[in-house]
Amino acid sequence: MVRLSATARLCVAGQAPGTRVHASGLPFDDRSGERLRAWMGVSREEFYDLARIAIVPMGMCFPGQDAKGGDLPPRRECRLLWHDHLFAAMPQLELVLAVGQYAQRYHLGKEAGGRLSETVANWRSHLAANRRPRILPLPHPSWRNTAWLKRHSWFESQTLPALRQEVRRLLPRGGELH
Repeated sequence: MVRLSATARLCVAGQAPGTRVHASGLPFDDRSGERLRAWMGVSREEFYDLARIAIVPMGMCFPGQDAKGGDLPPRRECRLLWHDHLFAAMPQLELVLAVGQYAQRYHLGKEAGGRLSETVANWRSHLAANRRPRILPLPHPSWRNTAWLKRHSWFESQTLPALRQEVRRLLPRGGELH
C-alpha cells in the first residue's frame, strides 16, 4: 500500500488500508479516497501519478476491525520499523498531508494537540512552521467523520481552499513539475 517516489513533492500520509483498499491493493481506492481527492482538487489520475504524489500509510497492512466494525489502529511496528527510513528516502518532499490522528502524531510529534479537532484547527501554524517537509493536518475523509465536518464548517471554508492552493502549487496543471 506504500507508494514511494523519488520525484513527488507531495505525500499523503494516512492511517492504514481499510477492508476495500486491502482487497484492491490501491491506497484510498474507496469513498474516503473520493472525498480526499475532492478536498485536494485532483483527479484520480493525478492522485495515483507516482511522479507527483507519494502515499505512505502509518500501517502497511489492514489491521482488522473492532467489535463495532471500525478499523483497528495501524499496527505500531510498521511505524517503528519503516517510517523514518521511508521518509528519509524522499528528501524532495515539500508537503505532507497528515490524514488522521496517527499520521499527525508521527509527523507533528508534540505539536499534535491532544485532540484531532485542535490539531486540524491549528493547520495554519503547522503549515507555517519552519520545517521541511511542511505538514498540513487533515481529518480522515471517512464517511464516519461526516458529523465532524458538519460541526467544523471552518474546515471547508478555510482549510480546503488553502489545501487546494498548496496542491496546485506542487502539482501544476498539465503535468509539468517545477
